Amino acid sequence: MTEVEKYGKSVDEAVALALKELQASIDDVEVEVLEEPTKGILGILGSKQARVVVKLKEKVNENMQEVIHDFLGSVLGEMGLETDVQITEDDDTYFANVDGQGLGLLIGKRGQTLEALQYITNIVANRHSSKRTRVIIDAEGYRKRREEVLQQLANRLAHRVERNQESVMLEPMSAHERKIIHMTLQDNPKVLTRSEGEEPNRKVIIQANE
Repeated sequence: MTEVEKYGKSVDEAVALALKELQASIDDVEVEVLEEPTKGILGILGSKQARVVVKLKEKVNENMQEVIHDFLGSVLGEMGLETDVQITEDDDTYFANVDGQGLGLLIGKRGQTLEALQYITNIVANRHSSKRTRVIIDAEGYRKRREEVLQQLANRLAHRVERNQESVMLEPMSAHERKIIHMTLQDNPKVLTRSEGEEPNRKVIIQANE
């Protein structure tokens, strides 16, 4: 929804109702007053409410690669890292690859710092775009290496479950990493996978398919 029409005892009241429905602030919209309120005879007969149309302003699509590059450069600089950020684009997805020294600090334990930075960068990018934008950040190929490790782990544990007929619970993982486990084993007819628990401690369980 990008536009609503509202009535109110005053223009301000009608605009406030529209802002509430659009979940926007006054700076995010354009207001057109269609009718001013009138009191009528004796303040009763012939009175009219204010009528307004409130439209969300279109966001300006800035140079998204520049927005992402500047933001990441600022954050990585504050972390004391000297890095080179290369950004490529595919449709509405931007891939930012970070090269440099000491990137273990950027990656963090099991990629948690990298995931947090990616989450924040997506918020920043979408504030500068009128359409949904996705940003994926990697550091010297960490995501690909991590995916391969998780695939190997999933297959190894699946074999154990097949052999022992006992379920195995993995350590807590992000939604992206849990998805890798599920997809790796989805075509294995001898095991089933499910996720259990609450974020950020949600875990994958691999069990025998009886």
